[in-house]
Amino acid sequence: MTEVAASDQLLVVIDPVARRHDGESVRIAKDVLSAGATVKLCLPDGPEEFARALIRRGSRRPVVVGDDRAFLRAVSLLHRQRELAGCALSVVPVGGALSLVRSLGVPTGTVAAARAVLDGVERRLDLLADDSDGVVLGDLRIPPLAVPPGTGHPDAADQDAAEESSSHPWLRTCQSLVRTLAARPSRVVSTPGPGPSRLRVEVDGVTLVDLDQPVEAVSVTPGGSGARVEVRPASVGAEAAPLEAVARIITVSGAHFRYRADAVVSGPVRTRTWTVREGAWGLTLPG
Repeated sequence: MTEVAASDQLLVVIDPVARRHDGESVRIAKDVLSAGATVKLCLPDGPEEFARALIRRGSRRPVVVGDDRAFLRAVSLLHRQRELAGCALSVVPVGGALSLVRSLGVPTGTVAAARAVLDGVERRLDLLADDSDGVVLGDLRIPPLAVPPGTGHPDAADQDAAEESSSHPWLRTCQSLVRTLAARPSRVVSTPGPGPSRLRVEVDGVTLVDLDQPVEAVSVTPGGSGARVEVRPASVGAEAAPLEAVARIITVSGAHFRYRADAVVSGPVRTRTWTVREGAWGLTLPG
């Protein structure tokens, strides 16, 4: 761990969502930080200005004032720029979604978080880097399959028809009349709820579970000497015991699946590989 000098120059990037959500907390954060360090404030209007401010930060230490999504945006950008390893990040949580920064040890009180930026220490933390240049700081989850492939999305022809009828009210009236005349009793078809997925999970090149074993959920959490992997097989009768492993490289493949990495849902994808990067980034936390 590295002590952080309060005399550092800070680039304080205030997320627009934070400004709208809680302007008073933003004001308090600015006052505390400005009283203890040389501060350059940046008030971006959107993601492009947010990114531009971080890229042009120079020697200033970046401080994000915002929620989990704003913080993840900063981490992801620095990772793609290959500057994350050499940059000690700080965050003052402001907003509604703060579970990630809280789990990392950041105080959620505005004054306490701002004081940690000034007087805290840099701690090196692990992350998961994937093969699409994404990162995971906390938990990775692959939930049960919610909707079967090929359902739940309107056909393109139906979309075109809807757009056409919305622009021509007389056409919508004719279509409604035709549907009424052509209506026939039909059986009710229920939409399937969440169900097991068929996935292959490999840990350091060894298959932990294969496609012939349906799974309810997969979770991966970086930390320690690798990532903790847990696979919950679909139970038949008695509840099946979870399969667990510690690995540095985790590959999931099979049917199209979505995954939740920190606060972001991604996919669908057919395969994704995550690699543990130990001590890959620095976060300023209370000493």
